[in-house]
Amino acid sequence: MPQTPTRRAQTVTPEGAPVAPVIDGVRVRPAITHPDARGAVCEIYDETWDFSDEPLVYVYEISIRPGVTKGWIKHLHQDDRLFAMAGAIRVTLYDDRPDSPTRGLVTDQVFDDHTRALFRIPAGVWHAIGNVGTTDAKLINCPTRAYDHEAPDKWDLPLDTDAIPFRF
Repeated sequence: MPQTPTRRAQTVTPEGAPVAPVIDGVRVRPAITHPDARGAVCEIYDETWDFSDEPLVYVYEISIRPGVTKGWIKHLHQDDRLFAMAGAIRVTLYDDRPDSPTRGLVTDQVFDDHTRALFRIPAGVWHAIGNVGTTDAKLINCPTRAYDHEAPDKWDLPLDTDAIPFRF
């Protein structure tokens, strides 16, 4: 039996901005890269961008092997400020904050070497980050609090949990 084709839904504006809803408090700032004949400089974070009110207190690098998804995790007391530096990643967020105007919203976005960005994940938002490329993915995290090795502000759920309405 032949299938009736369906028209694809709009995903971006003519200017390239996503049209999907955004979880309250999530911010994404496309990276600015300055290439020249010698190479390139990519801006990661500048306090004058008004990206976050919190100071820069701790920075670390994350790598994710091809085909691996890290998550679900959330923090109760810190925001993650992640910079997608290299590779291709899928960032999936779920807003389970009781008082959030976007409670129940799931978002899913891909970043790669051509769409690097700094993104902010507010405290209380579940997130999973998967490497959808063929090389190691690298991110830099500038969380709003330093890591507490004795009492981590990190909560975990398995990727196949029924508590989040999303399947990888």
